[in-house]
Amino acid sequence: MSREFSKIKESLASWGEIRQLLRGGEQGQLVPVVIPKDRRGFAWMTLVFLAIYFAGLAALTDFTLVGAFAALLFLLLALLTMWRKAIIEIEEGTTGVRSRWGAITGTLPPGRHYLWLPWDRVDAVVDTSTEIPYSAPIVACPTAENVPLKSIEFFLKFRIVDPVAFVRTIGAGNFDLVLSSAVQDAIRQRSRRVNTERAYDLRGSDVGDMQDALNRQLGRYGVRITGANIPDVQLPDQYQQHLATREKVAKELSAYEREWELTRKRRIDTLLMEIERSKKTRDARVVEVKAAHNNARKNVARMLEEQETEAQRVTWEIEARGRADLTSAENEAKALRRLAESYRDNRAVLQYELARRRLDVGAKLAENAPQPLVVRTQQGQADSALSTLLLAQLLPRISGTGQVNGPTPSA
Repeated sequence: MSREFSKIKESLASWGEIRQLLRGGEQGQLVPVVIPKDRRGFAWMTLVFLAIYFAGLAALTDFTLVGAFAALLFLLLALLTMWRKAIIEIEEGTTGVRSRWGAITGTLPPGRHYLWLPWDRVDAVVDTSTEIPYSAPIVACPTAENVPLKSIEFFLKFRIVDPVAFVRTIGAGNFDLVLSSAVQDAIRQRSRRVNTERAYDLRGSDVGDMQDALNRQLGRYGVRITGANIPDVQLPDQYQQHLATREKVAKELSAYEREWELTRKRRIDTLLMEIERSKKTRDARVVEVKAAHNNARKNVARMLEEQETEAQRVTWEIEARGRADLTSAENEAKALRRLAESYRDNRAVLQYELARRRLDVGAKLAENAPQPLVVRTQQGQADSALSTLLLAQLLPRISGTGQVNGPTPSA
């Protein structure tokens, strides 16, 4: 027979794990309510901002086609992401509790739903079709004669009929405490009305009144008890051995009380000795703990100093690297500015050099150009013999060399 209460809890899980948790539980505990992780976010807004940016780029710059295509692409990606994140699938047999800005607004039936607004979400997925079994072994239930029974096992089935009331009013974790308390109270009331000799009659007895009482008590939480019974009852071991004779039970009880008194005294003495020994051990451990605490404080202080030193070193390195990069950038900018100025000065120098070379070339061409020969005679007179002789001497030289060096002869 089970010796532990069934445990009911609610879990936080992704959408892919909801079915497994609702059907199989978690670590032996019942999970009728699962809080899904909200996988939606505002990532699609980034894509929308990129689409707006590229649209503005297409409108204000020359990159019209590229900007328009990029804006359309990012807009389509944003719509696709928003559509994909808005899909909510509720499993068959479950009901989703929908909320807006934290306030519950209704339920979602099984199937696919679309939650377009980011502030609309599913707070919980509740199993509303399964009859959840719950086992409650009650220990030490007194009978009408105030005899504590060893245990009474109580079994029931319940179903969540109003998921909104269940989630809003109590929740799975609190419902476990309320249900266990209600079941224990009902079983103890029933055992109080039964004599010890007829305790076994509780097995398989009609517990319709207990079921109705539990329904009245738990109905405001949106839960209905669908079935209940008492599968097993166990009497105390001593009462089972001596159930036939009350006198023997009384004698055994008296002997038990005397034995218990001696045992109690012996245990008290033993406990006092153990307490003294524990005090000494505790004092020694307190000293060790204090020493360990002091060592830990020293180690923490040293570690903090090391961390601060390392952080300061990293800060200085970053600052030095930043100053070096800034200085390098400034030097590079100055070099580029000086290079531009030198290019501008070199252009004027080149123009001057070109003009000077033109003058040199013209001078050289003027020097190497043929020079005319002028023979002057007096007006009104015929050519003299001297001029004729000079022409006869110069013409072969002019025709042979192509130029006359020296001053131009004149006559």
